[in-house]
Order: sequence, then C-alpha cells, then structure tokens
Amino acid sequence: MLPFRSGAISTNQPASKGIVIDQLKFILARGLLQLCAWLPLSMVQAIAGLLGTAMYLIPTRARETTRQNLRLCFPELAEQELDRLTIQSLKETARTALEMGKCWLLPIERVLATIRAVEGKEILEEAVDQGHGVVLLAPHLGNWEVFGYYFTEQFPTTFMYQPPKNRYFDSMIKAARSRGKARLAPTNRQGVAILLKTLKQGNMVGLLPDQEPGEDGGEFADFFGTPALTMTLVSRLVERTGARVICGYARRLPHGRGFNLVFKAADPMIYDADLAKSVVGLNRTVEACVKEAVSQYQWEYKRFKRRPDGSRFYQ
Repeated sequence: MLPFRSGAISTNQPASKGIVIDQLKFILARGLLQLCAWLPLSMVQAIAGLLGTAMYLIPTRARETTRQNLRLCFPELAEQELDRLTIQSLKETARTALEMGKCWLLPIERVLATIRAVEGKEILEEAVDQGHGVVLLAPHLGNWEVFGYYFTEQFPTTFMYQPPKNRYFDSMIKAARSRGKARLAPTNRQGVAILLKTLKQGNMVGLLPDQEPGEDGGEFADFFGTPALTMTLVSRLVERTGARVICGYARRLPHGRGFNLVFKAADPMIYDADLAKSVVGLNRTVEACVKEAVSQYQWEYKRFKRRPDGSRFYQ
C-alpha cells in the first residue's frame, strides 16, 4: 500500500471542486443561452427586463457599482433620476447578456438580419478608402457582438481576444467570434505585433477601448470628468501606422425590433503625438457615443477601480 500523502488531497480537492463548479456554470449558462437563441428577440429582451429589475430590487454588487458610476459621471442627476437610470442600465445589461444566445449560437446571417439601419456608414467607407488601416473602437455599449459581426462579413478584421476565466466558455466564444473574415489575436506582445501587421496591410482591427489596461499599458485621462486608467494601445497603433480611428455601436431598438448600427469619427485629439492628449481624445470619443445611449452603456463595469492616488473607489 502506498504511504498516505496529506498534501495530495489538500491540494487536489479544491482544484477538482473548482473544475466541477466551472463545468456546472457552463452547462447551466449554455442551456439558458440556447433557450434564448430559440425564443423571439422581443421575448428575450422582456425576460432580461425582469432580470434587470430583480438585480435592482435585490442588493446586488451590480446595482451598487452601477449607481456609483452614474453618480460619479452625472453628479447633476437628482436621486429619482439616478434610480431610474440605474434600473434601466441593469435591464439593458441583462438584455446584452441574454442576447448572446443568438449572437453566439445562431448562424451569423440571422444575427445580421436584426440590423435595421446603419448610421454614418460614409464615415466607415472614408476611413477604409484612406488605405492606412482602420482601428475600430467598440465600447461596451448596446450589443458589441452584433456590431462586430457587421465587419466580419465585409472586411478582414482582427480582434484582440482574452479567454474568459471559465475555460469551458472559451471554445464557444472563440468559435463565434472567429466567423466570417474575423481573426483573433491574443492580448500580449504577440497580439500587438499582429495588430500592427494587419494595419500596415491596410486592414481593420477591433478593440474595446473602455477596459482598464494593465498598469504598464495605460495612462490616466478624464472619462466623464473623472480620471480613469485608459489604454495607450490605440494611440501607439495610430502613431506607428497612420491608421484612421472610428468608433461605433449597435443601439438596441425598443420592443425587440433589432438594432441600428452607428458610426462616429474619432475625436481629432486621438491623433495627437502627445500620448497624454491622445488618450484624452480616446475617452472623448467613447463619451460621444455613450451620451447618445446612456442607459445602454455597461455601467456595471468597475471603470474607476484604480485611482491616481492609489485609493479605492469601490468598496
């Protein structure tokens, strides 16, 4: 009989338990997403509205983070208006989450069929015609998966991709985002090299500009009047390739009618050679989009987690 090794059990049991929990989460989420893929869009959004209401009525972390962010970015709002916007934001975020069933599991043609109109398409066409590559900024606004699919059917587009913490979701999401003419690049030095090569070939790259970067990849710049650690990658890509920058989103229409795509030119300051000014231009670009559909922005994200003085904003 082999001697008992206490370390083997104490080390492996938590890991095995974590794997089982991750598998269970994936099975449940996959089933819910499949159900949402089958249901009409209007029904999916109605269910999400109820879910968002529940997230507001129950003291959830999402509710508190949303309220903190909105109060910080819109200090002029009265308490009643702040409450209204908080619950609406939670509903819209829940809609985005449940819509992923259709985005990830249905044929891409059916996803694109939900697009009703394209606003500012000439901005996109002009940027492409410049021939220096295009940096496409897709904030966490509306449904960014629908927005991204519009490009992958028309242009060779490379998106940066970071695998989710739960590895069982990875293959599903990666397969969905690799359709059409899309290519995925890792969020590391190798990925940045791929983006540079893509832009120098005159093609398109897509980035989420409102995610907090690592400390060595960001500068603090005002976002709705509050310093936020902001990625410098866009500024460096523009500096090295001369690429044009556009920003856009898929705005959700009421009553399950689908989405309108919106394209906007980047704030001119984003092209400034001064890095500090360029990241200000990046945040101004995102702000301009958010102001058009405030409730559809993902205010649940802890955008101001790191502060210039090292203090903590979220408790």
